[in-house]
Amino acid sequence: MNLSSTRLPASNGSAPDGPTPDGLASNSPTSNGLAPAGPGSVSQAPNLPAGFAETFTSRYVDTGELRLHAVTGGEGPALLLLAGWPQTWYAWRLLMPALARDFQVVAVDPRGVGLSDKPLDGYDTGTLARDMVGLMKALGHERFAMVGHDVGMWTGYALATDHPDRLDRLAVAEAAIPGLSPTPPLFGSQEANDRLWHFAFNRLADVNEQLVRGREHLYFGHQFATKSAKALPDYAVQHYVDTLAADPEALRSSFEFYRALDATIAQNQERNSRRLSLPVLAIGGEENLGASVGATMRLAADDVESLVLPECGHYPAEEAPEAMLSALTAFLAPYRDERTSSEAPTARGTEA
Repeated sequence: MNLSSTRLPASNGSAPDGPTPDGLASNSPTSNGLAPAGPGSVSQAPNLPAGFAETFTSRYVDTGELRLHAVTGGEGPALLLLAGWPQTWYAWRLLMPALARDFQVVAVDPRGVGLSDKPLDGYDTGTLARDMVGLMKALGHERFAMVGHDVGMWTGYALATDHPDRLDRLAVAEAAIPGLSPTPPLFGSQEANDRLWHFAFNRLADVNEQLVRGREHLYFGHQFATKSAKALPDYAVQHYVDTLAADPEALRSSFEFYRALDATIAQNQERNSRRLSLPVLAIGGEENLGASVGATMRLAADDVESLVLPECGHYPAEEAPEAMLSALTAFLAPYRDERTSSEAPTARGTEA
């Protein structure tokens, strides 16, 4: 599939015409009278695909507990995209135009990220999953499909387990799941240490913030450089780093997902008694986690398709967008077709 030649549909918001449950008109980008602005919004994000802003709109969505920033657009059944640490909705930009031909796409900044609220707590995956359910409900979507990467994969597993009536299909990429995956040894290989050392560092109470503040490009730039097989564009790395450096609360919040790991691990150990029955696609980069993503999901789910993308590291949506789009398109086709068929109006004058 050629991403550069994708024809974009006209934007009609993220829900059918009329008011959504949060009181917003479906094509309104605002909540509480405020429009998302700044580099984290569609209007100012750098180097977006041609025509992106004609289809996608930044909007604030009030879930009842916090305000989240989401980028929405497209036509069809609902599809939630959730990136991981230390990225924002922007990680999906190369896939979104093509996905919007078949789906109402919702790419969200979770709590603590980008233009979303940054509370002091609530970064365990149980709360993060409830945030996503609240977001999609506020946008008028009771059921949806989801793609989660990295911490977004943690949240996707929690959402599928805690709210099985909400998800039709789940695609995940490039993560182990704390409390479900085997815990790596303290004295592991050099390769494992290079890949995982940030877990311990990010969980520290405050010294990590003191060490990284003012050196955001050194720390986060190192993460992007060492975990990718194909270097991310400089402008993308700069965008992520600038987002984290612009606000001390953004830096603090970026570590909170890891500081909440004790709670997340305990939750996942309890979730492991409830197996998933929905279809799951597990994607790994050949140069990073590879087939271990599928092995992780088979610990929790019965219907798992595993895919390893060649010449790809930790960031498949940016390193291998064509291959990831092809995989997602095939995996999500039954969901698209079933939901489109069920939502189609019955022709008048026909009899069963």
